[in-house]
Amino acid sequence: MKTIAIDFETANEQRGSACSVGLAWIEDGRVTRVEERLIRPRDMRFSGMNIAIHGIRPEHVEDAPEFPEVMDEFEEDFRGATMIAHNAAFDFSVWRASLDLYRQSYPELTYLCSLKMAQRIWPHFLSHRLNLIAEHLGLRFVHHNAAEDAAVCAAAAIEMARAVKAHAVHAIPALIGMRPGRLTARAYEPCTCRKG
Repeated sequence: MKTIAIDFETANEQRGSACSVGLAWIEDGRVTRVEERLIRPRDMRFSGMNIAIHGIRPEHVEDAPEFPEVMDEFEEDFRGATMIAHNAAFDFSVWRASLDLYRQSYPELTYLCSLKMAQRIWPHFLSHRLNLIAEHLGLRFVHHNAAEDAAVCAAAAIEMARAVKAHAVHAIPALIGMRPGRLTARAYEPCTCRKG
């Protein structure tokens, strides 16, 4: 079972303005591969607030491929994978909005939200933001760099699997009352946790 962490950064407040994607592959309880790609948004409008968060400027992406070409590179990796993102509602809304913008169909995959998982597994944490989870786990990273965010999401998910004695990250939901999200060619189902 393939598990891949994903993180998007956006150029502005529009969800379809992805300007970077980071991916981290989890195999046998460890992160085995990390990739980052810059993306040229269709609308090259970058907001000052977004630039302040991730540091990506229009000149950094002017020669980068657009969203479909970037994501096509990983099409085989995504097929049959369990994806995971920290605050998956955001990252999957970026993915869906970008696909909608280019009139492309959604891939078929299952996904998990490591933010919801952390809230359930580590309820005593004062915050479940990715940078604070990283600090708790002793992980150093550059926050809001898509590759580093994806890698820390993956590393945190591995630690969560250990915490609940799951044999793999994709086995966590059954142990914590989580229903994985689904993305299909026809539908989108959010990742949810049972109350209580």
